[in-house]
Amino acid sequence: MVLRAVPAVTRSIAILRLLGRAKTPMGVKAISQALGLVPSTSLHILRVLVAEEMVKVDAAKQYSLGMGMLSLARTALQGSDFATLVQPRIDELSRRYAVTAIGVELPNLDHMIVVALSQTLAPVRLHVDIGSRFPALISATGRCVAAFSDQPSAEIDKRFRALRWHNAPSHETWRKEVDAARRQGFSIDRGNYIAGVTVVAVPVLNAAGTISQTIASVGISSQLDRATSVALAHDMMDAARAVAAEVG
Repeated sequence: MVLRAVPAVTRSIAILRLLGRAKTPMGVKAISQALGLVPSTSLHILRVLVAEEMVKVDAAKQYSLGMGMLSLARTALQGSDFATLVQPRIDELSRRYAVTAIGVELPNLDHMIVVALSQTLAPVRLHVDIGSRFPALISATGRCVAAFSDQPSAEIDKRFRALRWHNAPSHETWRKEVDAARRQGFSIDRGNYIAGVTVVAVPVLNAAGTISQTIASVGISSQLDRATSVALAHDMMDAARAVAAEVG
């Protein structure tokens, strides 16, 4: 079966994604320029999205995402077995190690999406939201994706070269770290992605042995030494195996 593009749908999705990335509301002209659309086309689509409550518009004719998006996201999360099953386990990890623990879905090599979250009660913590999107191959999670994905190595390497890190590893170093993640079943990023931040990630594998989700923990590097990070990784691996077995 050959899938045919539906321009109106494609453009609508592009507008929603653009508004989702924007830090402030955008006008029709700015939206059209960013997406290469004719302004009248953008306006027609925006009017429909506003009517469906996916987008809202203020008195200055500036557009931003509407509450209808929140309703859709909530419905999607409620239907996710992974999000439901991983939540009590990341709550325990967050409590025990004073980290922000997250459950992540991996729809493709472009991005990962936070679908479950447990914030630490520690005075110093990092802010992450449900629905946050990050490049799929970035940080410790990205090494797990590269190690356990069934995607071609050439495509993974191409995506890696487009990533932006605080302290980017060389491709050779990164590939060695990917191999290490494959052998040991976890990855630790100490300051490569964000200065002063340690990220520990483990894969959640499906029946075929490829990655479908991950569990990640994020903390301040000064609070997560090597021994603590490895202990955390092993507890996360236990959690990932349990979730994978329950998801089936």
